[in-house]
Amino acid sequence: MSVLNGKKILLGVSGGIAAYKTASLVRLFIKAGAHVQVIMTPASKDFVTPLTLSTLSKNPVHSSFFNQDDEDAVWNNHVDLALWADLMLIAPATSNTLSKMTTGNSDNLLVATYLSAKCPVYFAPAMDLDMYKHPSVLSSFNALKSFGNIMIPAESGELASGLSGEGRMAEPENIIAFLEADLESKLPLKGKKILITAGPTYEAIDPVRFIGNHSSGKMGFDLANEAANLGAQVILVAGPTHYKAKNNLVEVIGVVSAQEMYDVCHEHFKDVDVAIAAAAVADYRPKVVATQKIKKAADEFSIELEKTKDILASLGAIKKNQFLIGFALETENEIENAKLKIQKKNLDLIVLNSLQDEGAGFKKETNKVTFINQDFKIEPMELKSKESVAVDILNKVVSHFVKL
Repeated sequence: MSVLNGKKILLGVSGGIAAYKTASLVRLFIKAGAHVQVIMTPASKDFVTPLTLSTLSKNPVHSSFFNQDDEDAVWNNHVDLALWADLMLIAPATSNTLSKMTTGNSDNLLVATYLSAKCPVYFAPAMDLDMYKHPSVLSSFNALKSFGNIMIPAESGELASGLSGEGRMAEPENIIAFLEADLESKLPLKGKKILITAGPTYEAIDPVRFIGNHSSGKMGFDLANEAANLGAQVILVAGPTHYKAKNNLVEVIGVVSAQEMYDVCHEHFKDVDVAIAAAAVADYRPKVVATQKIKKAADEFSIELEKTKDILASLGAIKKNQFLIGFALETENEIENAKLKIQKKNLDLIVLNSLQDEGAGFKKETNKVTFINQDFKIEPMELKSKESVAVDILNKVVSHFVKL
């Protein structure tokens, strides 16, 4: 899966012959799973039509501050456009547009949006070879790079003038490759390997019945997807659940019982940098599993249970440099019980859930957690979506490695 998957990309098109390449560029962004909006300068519409880019991007194309044909004259808000984007790309970036970006001359929607952008901004110059080497253009390159913008260098080849040399806008495939490589190099968990558990375990009573719990697995899957988005190599050990990993870089290993989850975790733990135990593992299992379906014969029926192996405690006992995170779901004495788990299981961080909190617990889209670290620093969080909680947890992981 491309690192561009799910990214919101704002493509600015200025008025050069290379604008015709933006049709292929938009198509490649969409193929990579990105969401694209396009802003065109008035001059760029002489080289490629808004209809083409609108059709390919599946979004309206913006080119002026308001739509003149609209009776209500609705304003195209450049600030909203800029804040929407995860990254902005200006391609082709002509010498005229580069100069306006450098000086802040916002006489068109594209430059006004650029000046409002808080996301990373990339620019792909396109012009004739003598223009590309002119001191004023070189000055624009240097100024924009000093602003923190990232230049995608032009390529050499035949130019519109008939000359051959440096100045061609990079080919769409090469722009995509440049963006992917640059984004991947900046992922905070690149090179890290993370083990995550998710979902319930089912402990068999007989071939048809089991002991289980109400865990959906959503929290663990959200953690796995976010960790992969941040560049980590992720192994997700999942109990029975209907969820699927959204990021195909997540390796999912399906298990059913606590013993199966224990075995898989111990197989991989020695090779990981981080382990996050988000699964709701059964504490007990039937001591004897019937080989045939148990018939409903007696008025009363008893099952003798035995403890399952404590996966998290067993990992804590053998951990070396791994950053180990556990979850605690409590109904009373929440903080005290969570602190005891940190000590008993040798954890670096525990994520405390309380069933007393509205919107928290199993089969919910939201969660309200409290972070407690090994120094017993307590950090309560607001009620959030589970996706946002996953981001908060992974931010703790990122901070851990930054401090090392």
